[in-house]
Amino acid sequence: MDVLVTGGTGRLGQRLAGPLQQAGHAVRLMSRRGTGPGGVRGDLATGQDLDLALAGAEVVVHAASDPQGDPWQVDVAGTRRLVQAVDRDLLRHLVYVSIVGVDRIPYGYYRAKFAAEQVLLASGLPVTLLRVTQFHDFVDFLLDTARRGPVLPVPMGWRVQPVDVGEVAQHIADVVGRPPSGGVVEYGGPEDLSAADLARAWAAARAPGAHVVATPVPGKLGAAFRDGAAVPSGGERGTRTYGQHLHG
Repeated sequence: MDVLVTGGTGRLGQRLAGPLQQAGHAVRLMSRRGTGPGGVRGDLATGQDLDLALAGAEVVVHAASDPQGDPWQVDVAGTRRLVQAVDRDLLRHLVYVSIVGVDRIPYGYYRAKFAAEQVLLASGLPVTLLRVTQFHDFVDFLLDTARRGPVLPVPMGWRVQPVDVGEVAQHIADVVGRPPSGGVVEYGGPEDLSAADLARAWAAARAPGAHVVATPVPGKLGAAFRDGAAVPSGGERGTRTYGQHLHG
């Protein structure tokens, strides 16, 4: 099938071409600049070139996002633009990459992702909303950013289940070939871990001598993470552990 990937230059998007091509699909990677092999130009924030990018697409893997910018413009309004631009007579499956916990964690970016899910559910398109957990290398980034000299503060009691981005890409290639779910499915890593456990493993491998300090986080956000809102309640699991990532 002809597959268009939005967010084609992102952390996940750039890993999708290989598994999708191995499954026999023709793959185009959409980004604002349309650079690189298989790159096509399309801007969700403005709608520019979307019609051209989506022409001929039988499957759309919607992996574009803007967590550090304006997710309401890209993730929500951009998803509306995408819905309006697809060829409804040709489209067989739209897979939206979301995040486990967007419906339970009171965080602005997650609210935008959840709103984008609602846009797709109301669209009448053949959709699968695939919620995944945090990628291993994103956990690395968060811990490296949180470190203050020899001290590494982490939220006390927070539970997470990080996943390998390559395994997510392979799983998406599998999901593309399945019938649309019409709703939410989840995919996470193999281990339900505390933030402190992750931090100790990261410090041992990447920052020897760093001292992990578990710090209480009050309020609804902290309560949601402690209650396991970021941990999948069902769905398939990857196999590569965070420890294997650190030492691989």
